[in-house]
Amino acid sequence: MTSNVAASSAGTTPADGIPPARTARRRSGGTSLGRYILIRFLLMIPTVLILVTVVFFLIRLTGDPITTALGGQLTPDQLAERIHAAGYDRPVLVQYFEYLGQILTFDFGTTLTGNRMPVTEVLLTYGSATLELVIYALIIAFVVGIPLGMVAAAKRDRWPDASLRVSAILFYATPVFFSGLVAKLVFSVWLGWLPVSGRANVRTEIALKDGTGIYLIDAIASGNAAYVQDVLLHAILPAATLGLLTAGIFLRLVRTNLIGTYNMPYIDAARSRGVSEGRLVRTHAYRPALIPIITVIGLQIALMLGGAVLTETTFEWKGLGFQLAAYLSARDFVAVQGIVAMIAVIVAVTNFVVDIIAAFVDPRVRY
Repeated sequence: MTSNVAASSAGTTPADGIPPARTARRRSGGTSLGRYILIRFLLMIPTVLILVTVVFFLIRLTGDPITTALGGQLTPDQLAERIHAAGYDRPVLVQYFEYLGQILTFDFGTTLTGNRMPVTEVLLTYGSATLELVIYALIIAFVVGIPLGMVAAAKRDRWPDASLRVSAILFYATPVFFSGLVAKLVFSVWLGWLPVSGRANVRTEIALKDGTGIYLIDAIASGNAAYVQDVLLHAILPAATLGLLTAGIFLRLVRTNLIGTYNMPYIDAARSRGVSEGRLVRTHAYRPALIPIITVIGLQIALMLGGAVLTETTFEWKGLGFQLAAYLSARDFVAVQGIVAMIAVIVAVTNFVVDIIAAFVDPRVRY
């Protein structure tokens, strides 16, 4: 009994020896995380809704999609019949709410040109190619941007820092299509080191056509080293073109945050103990500087998906960006509307996941 009283007087529960205040903090933190996840999830819904709404009404300003896409190919009677069958002669608000209902069932309509595929099938067929390209580009952005940001921070106010900052600005400011064309000219035409365009040569594409759609996975699964080499060689230029764009952002973020971390008291304490500058960067300042990188990854996914349109068109990488450009040229706004809506969903979900990861890594973002 005496021990229980002593434990209680010390602020500790007899059962587990954990101070009540600490238990309350843990419970409070758990509740805070759950509330944070719920809020971020609820914010994802209006984000998608706003973008889908804006795209829907902007497209309707051009008229009904059937007349826009097929106006010169059908007779007036055929056009009127197609418009009535699709429901485009009804009030715009009726069409809008019907379209929202279709999206909830993952029905994004049917393309008006080409083979008249369901837009969902277009997304499944070509989305894997864009996913593969974005993954390659993210790997390049991390491999290039983060180490160079660490070097720039360690060599701040010296020539390596200045040259890397200029390089970061060039990476970010150079248009994707221009850097892609220059890369093709240098490495494909002049030097002949890399393929000019495409995801793989014809033989490899035929061999991998019934796989997952992610050529590298399919090539590895085939066990043919020649297929793997061909896929990787075709991916280098488009992935580097898109990845260096984001690498410039990562470089600047890592550099800025590392320099800020250098001013923290625990860094001064480590330095006073004789810890080298290199070890300070790698061991003590590196992880805190990565937290802002995690928080902006979602935004960079959106940037990459936007850049994928130009990158895929430049290198004839047949993904969603390539198809989106083709549907824009054909004025197939049903397909454009569906692809943009799907991209909005992908970006929103990615931002949601990244926010949750950031909340686990750094609990301060929950408040």
